[in-house]
Amino acid sequence: MHSVKKLLDAEVLKRNNTDEITLERVDPILVAKRYKDPAISLICALFAYGNVKQIVKFLDSLDFSLLEQSDAAINAALAGHYYRFQKSEDIIALFIALKRLQKQTTLETVFKSGYEKNNNVIDGINATIKILNSFYPHQTQGYSFLLSQVTTKTKGAGALKRWMMFLRWMVRYDNIDMGLWSGINKADLIMPLDTHTYKVGLRLGLLKRKNYDLQAAIELTQTLKTFNPKDPLMYDFALYRIGQEKIEFILKA
Repeated sequence: MHSVKKLLDAEVLKRNNTDEITLERVDPILVAKRYKDPAISLICALFAYGNVKQIVKFLDSLDFSLLEQSDAAINAALAGHYYRFQKSEDIIALFIALKRLQKQTTLETVFKSGYEKNNNVIDGINATIKILNSFYPHQTQGYSFLLSQVTTKTKGAGALKRWMMFLRWMVRYDNIDMGLWSGINKADLIMPLDTHTYKVGLRLGLLKRKNYDLQAAIELTQTLKTFNPKDPLMYDFALYRIGQEKIEFILKA
């Protein structure tokens, strides 16, 4: 694994700069970093599936000041919006749920209420999903996909990629990530496993699990902890770019 670590360390150094995310090298965090706000960042992360240019185009169409406006204003402004599996009613539900939550507490407080029991980010995500559903009960297939389901197992469960990416943005701080939250250990984060990081992980021998699930994300994280026990997700963005750009490497023994 020494040669893989050397390769990835070099990629991290190369990728960790502000020029890595631009209008030409677009990523959903480009929109999130304009605001540096957890609620807006969560919206950006939850819609981060599909073609990245279409994701950013959709996010650019949203008026995030709606998070401080009335239910009626949110309904009126978002009536014509949709994105892939989400109809306007689903987008409206997310905005209203986040608005109501922020009137009483913060996303950070809600997440920590679950996380701090066992230093488990999955528990923190589950707590946040439950609270959002309680503030605005809304059941459609599109909304369930957007928000994700409460997760009680890792094998065979969805990888929670968009939530894990949101947490990376909130907890880590470098030229890519924003580090808006404190009191959450970077070592507890789990890799935001998407098709790019999954395939690169298999190719580089970082991952053996053949099922694309939350357990695979945990396995990849554990391997990366052997490279950096305190901050395994420092490798996430580099792995993603390697897969996205279809970079091939010849590893030396």
